[in-house]
Amino acid sequence: MSRRTSSSPSSFDTLAIVHPNAAGLDIGSTEIVAALPPDRGSTPVRAFSTFTPDVNALVDWLVAARIDTVVLESTGVYWVPIYDVLEQRGLKPVLGNSRHVTIVPGRKSDWNDAQWLQKLHSFGLFAGSFRPDAEIVALRTLVRHRGARIQHRSPPMLHMLKALTQMHIQLDHVLSDLMGKTGQAIVRASVAGERDPVTLAQLRNPACKASSDTIAKALTGSWHAEQLFVLKQALALYDA
Repeated sequence: MSRRTSSSPSSFDTLAIVHPNAAGLDIGSTEIVAALPPDRGSTPVRAFSTFTPDVNALVDWLVAARIDTVVLESTGVYWVPIYDVLEQRGLKPVLGNSRHVTIVPGRKSDWNDAQWLQKLHSFGLFAGSFRPDAEIVALRTLVRHRGARIQHRSPPMLHMLKALTQMHIQLDHVLSDLMGKTGQAIVRASVAGERDPVTLAQLRNPACKASSDTIAKALTGSWHAEQLFVLKQALALYDA
């Protein structure tokens, strides 16, 4: 029975170069380590600070070295301003997935990381994470911020409800939504200085299921200055 002989594996360095002008950046909070192809000068690996003038110097260095694509690895959002500067200067940034490289053993420094990123990218082994264009990025930022603000409305609403309850104003018993049209109208009028239950009940929205008389009963309580202060601040936070 013949024994199979396995051919020796090909050397990593014999792989075809896909991006000959690739660089790698390992980005931290205070330092960026950049690696060029080994044949680009006597110091193909350099460290730069993350201040804007230093980032511009980094990009100048990349351009002078004839780099046209750069792979970035970073924790958090430190990569975002670097990505934008590279894009503005005509370089193609590629956001690398850190999970694709952190499993490689033996790399114990940012300098080795940057060189490893450069080598992987030169062989075309980074697909890159999705990054939309600048207009979509700006819109997405505002939409996400708005969504977060809407989610954060809950604590001010609870503070308003607590203040009303401690004044024995039982709007939550007669209204399904404290910040619906009727509830908002009554709360805002109360903060503005109106205290008469009947007058406040007349602010009832026609679609409200509770009658004006029922709402007036719920609004009969004790208007304490300190709770009105809490109510006013909670309403301002809700609006913000």
